Formats: sequence, C-alpha cells, structure tokens
Amino acid sequence: MRTTIRLNDAFYDEVKRAAQERGETFTSFVERALTDALAGRHAEMAQPGGFTVRPYRGEGGLLPGIDLLDKEQMEQLAEPHLARQDSAE
Repeated sequence: MRTTIRLNDAFYDEVKRAAQERGETFTSFVERALTDALAGRHAEMAQPGGFTVRPYRGEGGLLPGIDLLDKEQMEQLAEPHLARQDSAE
C-alpha cells in the first residue's frame, strides 16, 4: 500500500539518517518504527482496563464527490480546522 505522511524537513532528515545508519531504506525504517510503536500500544491495551476495537461491518462506502486520489481534499476532510485557517489567510 502506498500512503503519504507529512513530516517537517528536520525530522525527515533525522529519520533518513537513522535509516541509513542501520542500512535500511526510509520506508522500512518507518514501517519498523510504527510496528514497534503499535506492538507497545497493543501490550498496553492487553492490560486490565484496556478496550477492544471491533471492526465496522456495516454497509456504506464513499460519500458522493469524495476523491481518494485528491490529496488536498483528503487533508481538508481529515483536518477541517486546518483548511479553515488556510482559507482565512
């Protein structure tokens, strides 16, 4: 699967450097880091008081007019408070 994440330049450079030091690609480094982070999160959730996420199995799909390939539209839908700030400038 392909996705886009937004990182500030300094952080991107740091991650890229760390990946190179380990002999990994940027993608594999990020994937491993996220896998490790989720493994820790899953361990926390397994403790008493955690919760279980149940997958949604209902009907539905995309709303009319939603284009998954339109990055800007997806950002506006995911973070509408940011879109309002941009339009006010």
